[in-house]
Amino acid sequence: MTDVHFPPRELAVMSVLWRLGSATVADVRDAMEEDLAYTSVLSALQTLEDKGYVRHEPEGRAYRYFPAVAAERAGRSALTRIKDAIFQGSAERMFTQLVSDKQLGREELERMRALLDERLGDDA
Repeated sequence: MTDVHFPPRELAVMSVLWRLGSATVADVRDAMEEDLAYTSVLSALQTLEDKGYVRHEPEGRAYRYFPAVAAERAGRSALTRIKDAIFQGSAERMFTQLVSDKQLGREELERMRALLDERLGDDA
């Protein structure tokens, strides 16, 4: 699997597409926190399409853009880079950092525990 990496603006555009499922340039522009020109959003979408991360279909006089890469795949790639660069390749150190976040609620921590229990059961 090839590494999936998005510069900040492209990541913001992809985030909108993942959240909405599909969007026109105007939809993406309206959904972004940063106030960008229409042409800037269009340029980002075209760059993402050139990289194979987005596809488009005609819709009236505009185009509707769709993500061509799953958020989960991009997330795995990003987490691997973070694990390697910040936590010296240690998933345990990265996990420790994550679960020590005081803003995580009990329910979320319990769901994480259940995932760990399930994963440990797979190895038994």
